[in-house]
Amino acid sequence: MISWAEVCESPHLKDLPYKIETNRYGKILMSPTYLWHGNYQFEIGSLLKKLLPQGRVITECAVETTDGTRVADVAWISKDRFAPHKKAYSLPIAPEICVEILSNSNTKEEMQGKMQLYFSAGAQEVWLCDESGKMEFFRFDATGAIPQSFLCGDFPGKLDLE
Repeated sequence: MISWAEVCESPHLKDLPYKIETNRYGKILMSPTYLWHGNYQFEIGSLLKKLLPQGRVITECAVETTDGTRVADVAWISKDRFAPHKKAYSLPIAPEICVEILSNSNTKEEMQGKMQLYFSAGAQEVWLCDESGKMEFFRFDATGAIPQSFLCGDFPGKLDLE
């Protein structure tokens, strides 16, 4: 089984135009990325940094889960949670906020599963951003979407990148 550190250090996997994750069997999972996807990553990360300056914003944040290493598109993590792991390849505990930017290749079932993995790893909220910039907020102790984030109440429900 390949470890996350081996994936990160492999010269064969550097500079691929794909997002890489692993599953519980050490198999590498890859999905394509898009220009608009990176644009939303930057915007979400910038807003989080502005609205929650007391923490750290991480893009492509690797999180160890019960089903392998999953990579949140954007994450916000408190400085206390981040400090012991700042030089690690991946986090053994999920950031407080994990954000996934959806593309047409993502299924609802896949995202539900990924949210549960982040919650099981310690995330307090998982946010989903669709291709139009619409945000959905989920909390570990709620059933279904919540109207706004508890941790970042000023975050908009829709991003407009026009």
